[in-house]
Amino acid sequence: MTTFDSRENAFENKYAHDEEMQFRAVARRNKMVGLWAAELMGKTTEAAAEYAKTVIKADFEEAGHEDVVRKLAADLGDLATPDVIRAKMDELLPVAQDQIMNETDNS
Repeated sequence: MTTFDSRENAFENKYAHDEEMQFRAVARRNKMVGLWAAELMGKTTEAAAEYAKTVIKADFEEAGHEDVVRKLAADLGDLATPDVIRAKMDELLPVAQDQIMNETDNS
């Protein structure tokens, strides 16, 4: 294997790793925003966990996070506007990324 091939493989592996980490962070963020929304709706701990799963699943409807915003906005009604939901999602993404990185570092 040439040096070029080795570097190409290293870049491909890093890209795949970075994409996986971003996917995991977004899923974690969606769980966290789902738990936040469940708390606003007054759900119990068990119901909140189940609701958070539905928020994670909602992200698979289309590319981007607007599918999650639509779901949460519909479910929350007057409790939060789409802009408030987007702000919460923006706030929670770095938190989720830090959590994922710390889990990876400790493994």
